[in-house]
Amino acid sequence: MTVTLLGATEIRALATELDVTPTKKLGQNFVVDANTVRKIVQVAGVRTEDRVVEVGPGLGSLTLAILETGAAVTAVEIDHRLAERLPATAAAHGVADGRLTVVDADALRVTELPGDPEVLVANLPYNVSVPVLLHFLETFPYLDRGVVMVQAEVGERLAATPGTKAYGSPSVKAAWYGPWRLAGTVSRQVFWPVPNVDSVLVAFRRDPQPRGTEAERQRTFAIVDAAFGQRRKMLRQALAGVLGGSSAAASAVLEAAGVAPTARGEELVVADFLRIARAAPLAQ
Repeated sequence: MTVTLLGATEIRALATELDVTPTKKLGQNFVVDANTVRKIVQVAGVRTEDRVVEVGPGLGSLTLAILETGAAVTAVEIDHRLAERLPATAAAHGVADGRLTVVDADALRVTELPGDPEVLVANLPYNVSVPVLLHFLETFPYLDRGVVMVQAEVGERLAATPGTKAYGSPSVKAAWYGPWRLAGTVSRQVFWPVPNVDSVLVAFRRDPQPRGTEAERQRTFAIVDAAFGQRRKMLRQALAGVLGGSSAAASAVLEAAGVAPTARGEELVVADFLRIARAAPLAQ
């Protein structure tokens, strides 16, 4: 049986049936255009044999487009009404039993995913997109690649390179896990309700080997936060609080790591921050 997708009329009917009004609190903007969800799945390169996790499936637009490929989907949904209704929607649109698993939970609190999915495909709520991505990459080492739709400003930060205005803490933390790239733009007109921001697709692929240990990641992220918390200051000043308590102590650690004490956070790549963390293993 062929999987069919949701249309704009059916999406609004489902919302009415469930008494769902998209809320800013949950960052809900439902995609009502079939071509858009198919584009997301295509950019993600989802294959029949893939196991995919989707965060915030909502009424199921993107979910059905993923399932259309033959892949299996684990959908994590915080809204109980939407989570309860999604399996029936999938069945009514030709999805075979066993292809969809719904996890009724807050994505930021999930610590286990049925089926160990290796691909993340999602239209992420604007207000929690970066925390969700970092939580999933930290918690689920089997997640190998993915494509997410996020607010344009967020996507630009995730894919930013050193020396650019968008480069900051999210850029470095995302890069810890592997490379990120902007993979397309999405018109705000394909959403209901129409948001007042633009959206982009961002693709990532996890590096084959972990960059460092979990303890090193935690130390590195603390240093990253300190560096960008005072991004206009030189690192010897910005990192004084986490590298010995003084600019002199911080300078010594930075020199040992091969980083100029007069540099600023926006000039460093993630490997530089890791070297700093390794040069001061007891700093945190």
